[in-house]
Amino acid sequence: MTGRVDTDKDVDVCVVGAGPVGLTLAIALRRLGLRVRIVDRAPATGHEARALVLWARAREALDALGVGELLRSHGVEPDAVTIHARDRFLGELTTGWALSAHARPLTIEQHDIERLLREELARLGTRVEWNTEVTDVKVHEDRAEFTLRHEDGGIESAAAPWIVGCEGASDVVRDRLGIPFEDRRRTGLQVAQGNARSTWPLGDRPGRGHIFLAPHRSLLVFPLPGGGFRFLCFRDDPDPTLTAAPTVDELRDLVADTTRMPGLRLDATEPLRLNRARFGDRVAARLRHGRGLLAGDAAHAWAPVGGHGVNVGILGAHNLAWKLAAVHRGQAGERLLDTYSEEQRRMAVRYIREMRFDFMELPVPPLGHRAFTATVPGALARRGFRRRLDLRLGDLRRDHRGSALSRHHGRHRSGPRAGDRMPDARVTTAGVPLARRLHTLLGYERWTLVLHAVRAEPGVLEALRETCARFSAPVRILPVTPRDVTEAGRLGHPDDLCLVRPDGYVGLVAPLARTTLLRDYLAALEPGGERAAGTPWTPRWPRKSRPHRAH
Repeated sequence: MTGRVDTDKDVDVCVVGAGPVGLTLAIALRRLGLRVRIVDRAPATGHEARALVLWARAREALDALGVGELLRSHGVEPDAVTIHARDRFLGELTTGWALSAHARPLTIEQHDIERLLREELARLGTRVEWNTEVTDVKVHEDRAEFTLRHEDGGIESAAAPWIVGCEGASDVVRDRLGIPFEDRRRTGLQVAQGNARSTWPLGDRPGRGHIFLAPHRSLLVFPLPGGGFRFLCFRDDPDPTLTAAPTVDELRDLVADTTRMPGLRLDATEPLRLNRARFGDRVAARLRHGRGLLAGDAAHAWAPVGGHGVNVGILGAHNLAWKLAAVHRGQAGERLLDTYSEEQRRMAVRYIREMRFDFMELPVPPLGHRAFTATVPGALARRGFRRRLDLRLGDLRRDHRGSALSRHHGRHRSGPRAGDRMPDARVTTAGVPLARRLHTLLGYERWTLVLHAVRAEPGVLEALRETCARFSAPVRILPVTPRDVTEAGRLGHPDDLCLVRPDGYVGLVAPLARTTLLRDYLAALEPGGERAAGTPWTPRWPRKSRPHRAH
């Protein structure tokens, strides 16, 4: 079949790219009731060694979409990572410090993530269209038009109200929208990795990972759900012309030299999963152009230092879907989609900046190696340092305080600030005496107005209901009783309310007595409401003068 076929697919959003980010976005949109078409130019999902770790905040996002336990059942949750300077033990990094149902990282291979998400999406009534390539995109005021080339050579002309590019660095949507994607290459950095079983004295305990530091290289070793380990080596790049995947012997030599275990043996897993890669730091100039949007590696990409690339992409999909659904349904103005672009770009830029100083993984010369490893034992001996590092790795302290959606009017230092992730405190609610995690009471399909039950007098609740009922955005009013004084401090002062976004971040903190602040916030969400409310969305917290954050 050749020629051109005009079709009228009954869809609201076309997602281009069926990797973890595209699939997460499609599931989120389907959960919100939108009709989704998802296409991918590949014949099927890939099986090479790719992303491996899901950190706490991405796991929370996936759990909010109904797939958290499904993924957990197919992965491994490491409880500790030992740190070595070659054959010298430096200390241990423990995980699980956060107040979260998903406090520990989850090691699960990307092809398994994709398979499980694809099965869940099929249960929601949408299947991936493989061998379907987007060749052109044009956006108009009310729709996006795109051209598809199918496996048999057939050409299809299609349209949808929205299109989202999730194809990666060579994303056609980004290219056709004319969005710059500048590449700053990382020289002197090569990543060689593979899956293998090993004979070594450290054993194969499923819940334990290892990091080995050496001059000009670092080696990360994480347990695989099916047995064996992922060996991932960040090293210098003595021969930039070498592009082929490493052999098992080359990977063995790298591991043996870095760990100083000359007798070590590696047996590659089946199927064979080995690769070599070099990277650049890339962030699209903007993530939205009218009816076209970008997510995942199509929006931002960098070296897998810290293992956060797929996590940031998943969090972006979680950020985008509820906003896209609200705008599509007429519950919010299109300015809400611009906040996705602003928040996600800011998060990506922060990661790239911070990863440049990740000396636990980036290769450093001998002098820097000696200086850094001399500080590691003392740091890891401190409980507070281990906790802070675990929270940072888990992305639970990442915030959107600089966002136009974050408005803070509270006068108290306790509790979350606008833009923070809402703490997963243990609380009780009316009629349910057993304590539950607050996150189980939030909902991805709505905003949640959280207040202390001790201040939820009938007059206060009636005023809040009247205010929320005027606007399109669905809001659940949730009075809660913290389990104890510590949990109460996490929720903030009883005189304040917290309006929590569908994606779990705090949008507004305001005194209960000032319902006009809540009214103005919700009014600004309405189509055209920013002008009508007379309170434009502008950042409330300059980066240099943040108040104390409570966790």
